Amino acid sequence: MDVQQVSRSRWGRLLTILGVCGLSFFLHGGAPAVSLMESRNFVAAREMVAGGSWLIPTMNGELRLAKPPLPTWAVAAVQQLTGPTEDLGILRWPAALAATLLVLFFWGLVRELTRTVPGEAANPGRTAWLAALVLASSLLVITTGREGQWDIFANSLMVGGLWLLVRGWQREQGGSGSLLGAGVLIGLAILSKGPVPLYGLLLPFLLAYLVRQPLHRRLVARQGWGTAAAAVVALVIGGSWPVYIWSEVAPAALRVARIETASWSNRHVQPLWYYWSFFAFTGLWALVALAALVKPYAQRRAAQYIPYVVALTWLVAGLVLLSLVPEKKERYMLPLMPPLALLVAGLLRYWESTPRSGWRLSDLGLVRGWGALLALVCVALPVAMAVLGLPGFGFGSTRFTAAVVLFGGLASWIVWQGVRRARPVAVMAGTLTVMGSLLALLMPVYPVWEGRRDAPGLSHVQDMRRPPAVAGVVSWRSLDTLHVKQVWGAGRAVPIWHPTLDSLANLRQPVVVLSGSPVGSRLPTGWSRFVHAQVVDSFYLGRDLESGRWLVSRIDPIRR
Repeated sequence: MDVQQVSRSRWGRLLTILGVCGLSFFLHGGAPAVSLMESRNFVAAREMVAGGSWLIPTMNGELRLAKPPLPTWAVAAVQQLTGPTEDLGILRWPAALAATLLVLFFWGLVRELTRTVPGEAANPGRTAWLAALVLASSLLVITTGREGQWDIFANSLMVGGLWLLVRGWQREQGGSGSLLGAGVLIGLAILSKGPVPLYGLLLPFLLAYLVRQPLHRRLVARQGWGTAAAAVVALVIGGSWPVYIWSEVAPAALRVARIETASWSNRHVQPLWYYWSFFAFTGLWALVALAALVKPYAQRRAAQYIPYVVALTWLVAGLVLLSLVPEKKERYMLPLMPPLALLVAGLLRYWESTPRSGWRLSDLGLVRGWGALLALVCVALPVAMAVLGLPGFGFGSTRFTAAVVLFGGLASWIVWQGVRRARPVAVMAGTLTVMGSLLALLMPVYPVWEGRRDAPGLSHVQDMRRPPAVAGVVSWRSLDTLHVKQVWGAGRAVPIWHPTLDSLANLRQPVVVLSGSPVGSRLPTGWSRFVHAQVVDSFYLGRDLESGRWLVSRIDPIRR
């Protein structure tokens, strides 16, 4: 079977998508250090598995109600299957699987949206396949899919809900099952990040799909009862956990709700135009993404293969809604990636399906410019690796030689096929190959690169488990607020402690105490009558001496 046959076969397309997802989300998944958001998720999951409540999560022994629990359940479920583990590669499996589902759900959604587009008749499903490949290899999707936090779950499940909604609406008969399935997935998306996916993904899509689209409105109206049932199912599933929390710990839930609502306007505040460079977060597809946004140029070309107006409206509506929220972060742009990938795929389909004789100079310039930029990236990468001092990639090293051969060969092929012959398929294949090669080569050395400025010989909280004086002590406490990354490194909950004379007098087992200052000065007057306290070790909070040092003490009750 040749390449053309594989690209037309459903199984061939599926295996290609899974292969790209494997490189993008799973390969060397444990390489980067744990992030802040991951620490929160992993600590909460660890406490669930250690015997805590799965319905009322805790983080370092305190209620964790700021985020819905589904992503934490997923990590805890993995730990139940594999046993307690701190292997980041394993703990990130749920996020990687969610990212893979995002790509597969998007593949299905685009198939539904392009089913009746005239350009699909010659090669049905190819546009959806290309769109899925673009999404799976987009920079923001890769970085988010490799990190075990909430956004990838919410966006993945909501895109799945959109797929089943459109599938149900566009069926003349038997659409109720798809609509109910959409309700389930949308409800699970709400359980992943509350109303955020409703606002960032569902609302922009509905605006694009229904406004000035009379045919679509008729399709939805025809499935009115099924759509209403889907909404009820979504609200029941999505609202089940908040209702339970409200019934059990209403005062704490109300306090958290006020804090989270206030944070939208006073935390991580950025200007209205912060997301203007969103197209660059497609990574190596950025030039095509930018061209696809130029409506006078792209609509006439891409509209033969995708519902261009719907896709562009979906993107613009999402961009506007996200920009109106004062709190902004780069990963919050994730809802923009699916419509942008769809626009890119429409332009790619035009270029690959239209004979060169039908191109204009702008088409030729874009394809050749894209190929030239990609070739330039290939040439620059080995040099940058060596100049920046990337571990193992020094001039003359085996890895540097391999990088030169690999990227030099890719650059030559892209120049020949993509620039000189202006073959868009070659540049597409080159883009996927370069992205996969970067992940395969660079991720193994990323931890060393992260630690390149670490002061040598510093001990950290994870090293505090080994000293004999603390190894057998079950109870760990902190006299100051311990950062959640440090809690993760400690390997157990380290709740804050406010010791009193009564609690010290009643102490029956030793306690390990972490503090930012000597423990003796922090205990109540008269403590020495009831306990012994000694400093047994210390650790640094960061990677250098300026990060601050904490003391590790052991407190033992005095036997009477």
